[in-house]
Amino acid sequence: MGAARRSRLLPLLLPLLLPLLAAWGPRVSAGLRAPRRRWPVPYRRFDYRPKTDPYCQARYTFCPTGSAIPVMKEEDVIEVYRLQAPVWEFKYGDLLGHLKIMHDAVGFRSSLTGKNYTMEWYELFQLGNCTFPHLRPGIDAPFWCNQGAACFYEGIDDAHWKENGTLVLVTTISGTMFNKMAEWVKYDNETGIYYETWTVRASPGKQSTVWFDSYECSKFILRTYQKLADLGAVFKKIQTNYTSIILFSGEPVYLGNGTSIFGPLGNKTLAAAIRDFYSPFKPHQTVREFFVDLLRIIDRVILNHQFYLFYNLEYWFLPMKFPYLKIIYEEVPLPVGSKESFGV
Repeated sequence: MGAARRSRLLPLLLPLLLPLLAAWGPRVSAGLRAPRRRWPVPYRRFDYRPKTDPYCQARYTFCPTGSAIPVMKEEDVIEVYRLQAPVWEFKYGDLLGHLKIMHDAVGFRSSLTGKNYTMEWYELFQLGNCTFPHLRPGIDAPFWCNQGAACFYEGIDDAHWKENGTLVLVTTISGTMFNKMAEWVKYDNETGIYYETWTVRASPGKQSTVWFDSYECSKFILRTYQKLADLGAVFKKIQTNYTSIILFSGEPVYLGNGTSIFGPLGNKTLAAAIRDFYSPFKPHQTVREFFVDLLRIIDRVILNHQFYLFYNLEYWFLPMKFPYLKIIYEEVPLPVGSKESFGV
């Protein structure tokens, strides 16, 4: 059980290190081709949220002060705030803010009660566990601790959001709109359960094909804003940017799910290749281990153009290509309403 609780430093540093190293890598892509299919691959929703495995343990407790979303009076006027701060600001201050690696949330203030609330969506077991699996002795398939969920709690930590980030009013809504949003949050949270770190694109160009879209904190905030717009909220005209971690690859190749690859009738060669790929991303005990595995990752991802992606409980091969990985802080405008509810 302890293995799932240990810190994973290398996966967290990977988005910072690979772009620096990519300049020395060859600029050719792998030759694998996949049959034509719908891109981006739609994020899969589920009928219910399964219980987490006891093996998965969080270093920092998920949603420690969480509470149920209250029912607001219909005549209430509720202010809605955009909240953004550097990832792990509570531990590292503005360090990751300089790299525009940001976490997003939304705040609410009731005019009738004066109470403030915060709502966010993030990993149950920290980012490293959502991004890479554990390789457990005696279990052939990689073991994932990759659920994410919404967290709602009373209060807004002004200092946390203001000091190195953003706390700004974006719209006002009625109590009726808030209550309808709360119903949607329940649906969204029970059906969209797995955290997806990576966006995967064909190239850096804005019009390039998106193979896979991420499903993380900022996407939840964007869905929430869109739902409020669909309910009639009118947003202020302010610039809003969000962080994405992007992998660049040729057309992905579908490989199969855990059973078809790792089961009794699975592909043992492919199973071994996937396990070997994920091996360097394990928690590290020594500095030497860290650098040895970093070299293995560079060899696979940059020199040999290989990446195995786990998405919708299925495995894909990504023929990686320059610039391999990039962190972007891109503008996504605040929404306008539509006739169809976004993300439902």
